[in-house]
Amino acid sequence: MALAPCGTREARLVLAAAAELAQLPPADFAAAVVAGAHGEPVPARWERALRRAVEALLGPRPGPEDGRGVRGVGLLPSRARTGEVLARFRTSRERLAAAPGDRAARSAMDDVAYTLCVLMGRSTVHEAVLAAELHLAGAGPD
Repeated sequence: MALAPCGTREARLVLAAAAELAQLPPADFAAAVVAGAHGEPVPARWERALRRAVEALLGPRPGPEDGRGVRGVGLLPSRARTGEVLARFRTSRERLAAAPGDRAARSAMDDVAYTLCVLMGRSTVHEAVLAAELHLAGAGPD
């Protein structure tokens, strides 16, 4: 899904939740989303339903913080994807530290920092790095 990095299972959950918000059968809603990706107009009410469903699943979970002031997110990417983006972030950070005036290094750092924030559902790079490290350290299936 373009709005949120997620797998098939999570995409189905998002579409089902959005279809419920839009008061449509999930198959009809999914067909409208696919048609919208090919340029056909999608009613604004349906787009809002999809955005709300994505925000609900990616938003912070209610409940206690993890001891470092970081709350969990509703959906998490795979650990492999998290590790890949975190490694790119660290490489970009080192490249920028070695050449602070390099515009390409700054652009690469900005891109990967944004990607990490979106991937982890966080608003700051610091929070995204902490969330990624916690996710990678967690036990269980990814």
